[in-house]
Amino acid sequence: MSDRTEDFDFHLPETLIAQEPARPRESARLLDVPLHGPFIDRHVSDLPSLLQPQDLLVANDTAVIRAQLQAMRGEAHIGITLDRILPDTSWHVLLRNAKRVRVGDVLTFANTPHTATVTAREEGGGGVLRFSAEGEAFDAFLRHVGALALPPYIHRPHGPTAQDALDYATIFAEHKGAVAAPTAGLHFTPALLNAIDDTGASRCTLTLHVGAGTFLPVRDNDISKHHMHAEGGIITPETAERINAVRKAGGRIIAVGTTSLRLLESAADAHGVVHPFNAETSIFIRPGYRFRAVDMLMTNFHLPRSTLFMLVSAFAGQDRMRLAYEHAVQTGYRFYSYGDACLLRCAHSIHTPKPETGVPS
Repeated sequence: MSDRTEDFDFHLPETLIAQEPARPRESARLLDVPLHGPFIDRHVSDLPSLLQPQDLLVANDTAVIRAQLQAMRGEAHIGITLDRILPDTSWHVLLRNAKRVRVGDVLTFANTPHTATVTAREEGGGGVLRFSAEGEAFDAFLRHVGALALPPYIHRPHGPTAQDALDYATIFAEHKGAVAAPTAGLHFTPALLNAIDDTGASRCTLTLHVGAGTFLPVRDNDISKHHMHAEGGIITPETAERINAVRKAGGRIIAVGTTSLRLLESAADAHGVVHPFNAETSIFIRPGYRFRAVDMLMTNFHLPRSTLFMLVSAFAGQDRMRLAYEHAVQTGYRFYSYGDACLLRCAHSIHTPKPETGVPS
């Protein structure tokens, strides 16, 4: 176990960073990572063959909004990335050119009468804005002036395209509020869901609105000093009951994506019971964490030195994940949001004895 950010670094050739998704989506590659033994190269379309009738897949049904805005304060250009809506309906945001902004300033937007008033400023470029539009009027405002906040490693010199608006949305998307897509969900299609249903495995959804903090790097080399941005999440009583019933019956809980996993772990108590949840979470999962609610994880390949690579290292073992990523690089897997996926088993759960570290591949 390490608390040094540098120990979660690895070499990734830029040519392996996916600039568009696989077509069809389920043709993406899937690296099957058992706890022991060799890695298995598969495709996402093989997922149904790896499921058991009593399994439960849990996906994130958040929907991406057009969170990237360009505003003016007088003659100064101010970049805005919406982060999350607050209980009073104002918005926590990340600001570019934030030094030009003060509390009380009114920001304007081209070709619209709507404005935003700065109600708070934070160190590091964060702030709070009160928009003049709310509800359906705000949704229309975003459709008019907003753009997708694509990750910076997806190169779009002229901005996101109309195809990105289709590609950067999951089949599960239902509740608007995310800045970034829960990208493991991008691999699923109606045909794949039908094949999963045919196995007897069941499916459910929860909601975690992925915030702008997902794009922020870990700046300190001591990861214990890193603080995650809060994100709003919901697990309904019916979903919590269903998850607990599957575990009680001996089924496996399979999280589709790290966002689903983080919310499940936020809602689980010390005994692994998942409770209804409607709040914000800033859970930071790193090696040393014992998982309470999730047995398997399907997820994309993550950035070096990122909190998400730390999470998967906690889940499947730090040495194991380093070897898995080395295999992925050597065999040409595609990385990040539009890239390929891996299927992981939990090595550090409260439900099983703690395994030894350093398991060879």
